[in-house]
Amino acid sequence: MSNPLFKLSYEGALAASNAARGAIQGAIDQFGADCPVGYPETAYRLPSIFALTGNDVKTLGDLLPILDTVGGLFLKEGDTLESAMHNGVVTVYAAEMIEALGYLNGAMPFAGTPYTGFIPDSVLRSAGIALVDGTIPGVAVLVGQARTGAEAAALVRDLQSKGLLILLVDGIIEQLAQENVKVGPEYLTVPLGHFTQIVHAANFAFRAGLAFGNVKPGDLAGHVAYQQKRVPAFVLALGEQDAIRISAAFACTCLGYPVLTDVELGELQIPDLFVTETDYHKMVVKALEMRSIKIKILDIDVPVTIGPAFEGETIRKADTFVEMGGGRSEAFELVQMVDEGAIEDGRITVVGPELDGFQEGDKVPFGLVVKIYGRKMQEDFEGVLERRIHYFVNYGEGLWHVAQRDINWMRISKEAVAKGFRFEHLGRILIAKFKNEFPSIVDRVEVVLYTDPSEVSAQHEKAKAVYAKRDARMRTLTDENVEALYSCTLCQSFAPNHCCVVSPERVGLCGAVSWLDAKASHEITPTGPNQPIPKDGELDAASGRWEAVNDFIKRATNGSVEEVALYSFMQMPMTSCGCFEAILAIVPEANGLMVTTREHTGQTPCGMSFSTLAGTVGGGVQSPGFMGVGRSYLNSKKFIKADGGLARVIWMPKSLKDFLGDDFKARCVEEGLGEGFVDQIADETIGTTVEEILPFLEEKKHPALAMEALL
Repeated sequence: MSNPLFKLSYEGALAASNAARGAIQGAIDQFGADCPVGYPETAYRLPSIFALTGNDVKTLGDLLPILDTVGGLFLKEGDTLESAMHNGVVTVYAAEMIEALGYLNGAMPFAGTPYTGFIPDSVLRSAGIALVDGTIPGVAVLVGQARTGAEAAALVRDLQSKGLLILLVDGIIEQLAQENVKVGPEYLTVPLGHFTQIVHAANFAFRAGLAFGNVKPGDLAGHVAYQQKRVPAFVLALGEQDAIRISAAFACTCLGYPVLTDVELGELQIPDLFVTETDYHKMVVKALEMRSIKIKILDIDVPVTIGPAFEGETIRKADTFVEMGGGRSEAFELVQMVDEGAIEDGRITVVGPELDGFQEGDKVPFGLVVKIYGRKMQEDFEGVLERRIHYFVNYGEGLWHVAQRDINWMRISKEAVAKGFRFEHLGRILIAKFKNEFPSIVDRVEVVLYTDPSEVSAQHEKAKAVYAKRDARMRTLTDENVEALYSCTLCQSFAPNHCCVVSPERVGLCGAVSWLDAKASHEITPTGPNQPIPKDGELDAASGRWEAVNDFIKRATNGSVEEVALYSFMQMPMTSCGCFEAILAIVPEANGLMVTTREHTGQTPCGMSFSTLAGTVGGGVQSPGFMGVGRSYLNSKKFIKADGGLARVIWMPKSLKDFLGDDFKARCVEEGLGEGFVDQIADETIGTTVEEILPFLEEKKHPALAMEALL
């Protein structure tokens, strides 16, 4: 017997196609067939269409022929699951076109609304890092409206507590607003909009295949396979759904995303693909099981919700109960390895007043010392673990933390204090998280929190001595004086042919994995993504080439890359996954290179924005003259040494100059370029084209102009 849902999928695709055709014709009549079309801040214009058909849509006139073609290929009034899935794909194409029309001539249709609409590439790449390292274990797409606002809030808070990226469409957005549930990209809970805005969940997913997986545009089967294998997503369809939404749901099942609904389908259910579950808590559990998403449950006895959903939360001054550090009060934080006899596991001590002893608006002197004992713990790991304080604190709802050491700054919200949060609970969070995430090197944890001003000052002096000792040790860590480098294959869950090689003087391209991080990770998980690579068989010290590194890379990249030069972007550069903080690109006219970052969304002298460059460089391909890097690599003595080093840098965004700061100026002096070299590097205030910046470079006598030709 034919499933009526299959017929609804056809009716929905037909309705969506007809609506798209009418809307496109109306836009052509108004703006002309040559009017450019495409979403903002992306390298892919219309990502779903580009991924699945290979058509790089540029103008309104390109749309109708594509719609006619895909309609002829896929639109089928059939009674099979395959026909329903094909019809679902047609609905995706139609929705992509309809939504793109809202952005014509630079319009931003969702400005001033609670909805995001299209998600920029920069958000995709930021989320990509969290997805590949497991911080975000999966993606939940919620469509429709829950039975009640209270149930909607409970459902979303359940998903937030599990760390999932949540994409919202339709009435549930308004339900959550009424229930005061925190939503927005900063909470990993993204309100896309209504109806055809669901396509922004699809084009978000397809860009993962293009950016990270190096799946070629037009390879429909390849993109479907990538989604099924690499993107851990599912759909919760709440309330009655119309034909177009049902058709879109079948597109999701085509990609391997199971659809669970709270509507009783009875015999219409399709096992493992389209099923009923009316209990919202069971719905989440079942969805996780169906998509094989494993959640590491950590129950911490504190009065606020803990999870990555709150990592991006901002606590404004008006919402702050107290703040510590940030120039407002003396503050520091320290992780220190101690002997077995110098620690009481699980103890939390507050030296000075507890949080309820302060008044709203107080600037609290604050010292945080985390003592750690572990049989495999090393002093080199102290800094690695100390940097995790930032993430662990920010996972708490109503807690906000930036920076580290003694430039840290923390706020605790009025809402958190009203719920009963105290400094003691901060200790509970840290003890639980350190034990849970570093079980191989952390056996015991004790936390001491100082709020007494004299004690904070005394302990701060001790911490400064530890920082100085660490810094002296770090200066001895160079590529030459270590026996092994480390791999990082975390991103292979998304980019199967990419492998980073991390050295003391070259951070991972995501900026998040240093050599010490990788070393600590290997101690924690000896079979994990960070493996030691001995520096055996030196081939060329100047360009950073070793036989053992090449052998490892060839195995790790499934034979797609055979050689890597660690200190060059022109010959055999390291591959990129898509999570890079910055991109190097050759500018032949200036005989140098430019650097752009994810934060800089404008054009650059190579003629491409960050997003467009990223689409070229990512996916594990080796692209001489182009390379993704971590921003701090520019302050390394090994920065493209084989190609001329810092003297080759002719352009970078002003924000990157500010980020690199005095360390970059110091490196310029060490390179013999002088502190003023920073002012010889053009930025967007000078220009964003070669024609605009060349006169500036010539006037400043930039050294790259006189160096040996790059090409």
